[in-house]
Amino acid sequence: MSQQLNDRLETLESRLAFAEYTVEQLNDEVTTQGRELDRLKHQIQLLVDKLQSVQPSQIASMAEETPPPHY
Repeated sequence: MSQQLNDRLETLESRLAFAEYTVEQLNDEVTTQGRELDRLKHQIQLLVDKLQSVQPSQIASMAEETPPPHY
């Protein structure tokens, strides 16, 4: 093979190795973010469940409030 062909082949191999490394890094990041998303969804569901189980507050709703005297 000619030197020019060898150089081109080495360049392509280097680019392929870099692309494979980048894909692996991106895959790791997506996996990490997926786990974090699952954890956050679980925490939100726990908060929703906790809020739904809390007794209603002692503050009257707007419908139950008597209007101010100037009305």
